[in-house]
Amino acid sequence: MYYSFFGLNRNPFGMAPDPEFLFLTGRHREAIAGLTYAITERKGFLVLSGQAGTGKTTVLNWTMSRLSGTKVAVSVILNPMLTPNEFLEAAMLGFGIQEIPNSRPRCFLKLEKFLREIAETGSAAALIVDEAHKLTPELLEEIRLMGNYDHGGEKLLQILLIGQSEIDELLNRPDLRQLKQRVCVHLTVEPLDRVELDFYIRHRWKKAGGQDAPFTPEVRDRVFYWSGGIPRLVNALSDNALILAFADNERTLRVEYIDSVAKDLQLVPIHDGNAGPQSGAESKAAAPDASPEIAGPVTPVRLMTLERYEKTKKSAPFFMRLVGKRSLA
Repeated sequence: MYYSFFGLNRNPFGMAPDPEFLFLTGRHREAIAGLTYAITERKGFLVLSGQAGTGKTTVLNWTMSRLSGTKVAVSVILNPMLTPNEFLEAAMLGFGIQEIPNSRPRCFLKLEKFLREIAETGSAAALIVDEAHKLTPELLEEIRLMGNYDHGGEKLLQILLIGQSEIDELLNRPDLRQLKQRVCVHLTVEPLDRVELDFYIRHRWKKAGGQDAPFTPEVRDRVFYWSGGIPRLVNALSDNALILAFADNERTLRVEYIDSVAKDLQLVPIHDGNAGPQSGAESKAAAPDASPEIAGPVTPVRLMTLERYEKTKKSAPFFMRLVGKRSLA
């Protein structure tokens, strides 16, 4: 609708995931490195959590695309609202096992045989469960038992649980402590901070064929105020505000457009509009590298605040070095 009016060739803020618009913050890169590490080093259980709309599925898809040329057999379960029998069958079908036995013991034996054959070729096998916060305690116990397969001191099946923040509370249940103890890597994808939001908007605008994005510093402050830095909400606010500007024949967005859209979407303010270390023009000197290529060395200071970098460097030094030392292609 408004593309030609703003000099664009496509929608810069579409809701569907588009690899061409991928914007990786330092936290997204850290998560990708952690996922890759957990799978290739056969660490067993990994949890990736975060608020809805922060890019967990994007991180997962990007990681899988980088691993597609490697020796990794992957089974993905997108809808975990299944019975234990259905879950086991879905996992086996995802690995390409077509003839599913009628009994559970035979299913487990066949799955174990498959995993051992994969390991003997030097490959890894990964079971990825999206929307894992919807798993029942009964099904999580089933998953724990599936993670017991090992050979030569290494786990035969790498299990990645991807879910919203509620999965953290779920794993804190006393009856799931055995599963939580087996989680060796726990990553979190966080919303954009105020600085990253500026670069996110500019990145997507240029990818859509635009020049200077019509977002004043005050408008970007307001987008952050209503969205809390959640990319999905940033897209919804921006897209609808551009429609209002087009209807008014305005080339630059106004704060009232953002507020109007937020009211229509029934959003609740999440942040002070001036929150964050920098805003507007002050953030230009600290632009992160928005390129999705992560095979080369990463310079974390350019991607996150120095304070967060120092914290990350102490808590997970291997993840940040992994991207620079190991090619994911």
